[in-house]
Amino acid sequence: MSKLKLGPIADDKPLKVQVELPAALHQDLVDYAHLLGREQGQSAVDPARLIVPMLQRFIATDRGFAKARRTLTPGSAD
Repeated sequence: MSKLKLGPIADDKPLKVQVELPAALHQDLVDYAHLLGREQGQSAVDPARLIVPMLQRFIATDRGFAKARRTLTPGSAD
């Protein structure tokens, strides 16, 4: 089995945000939750709990965003 990009899901205190997802994307999240659970030897996590770590990983690895953000942050070194 291939290694998934997400690891264990942290249990942080959440801020409530409501979002509508296309049905196909929701199904992808359901499938990912099942695969992640299987990879970790656990039951599937709630697909909604995947959204935060996926967004965090996306933002953390977006070089264009990091570069643009540095230009907005006063006193940052490039």
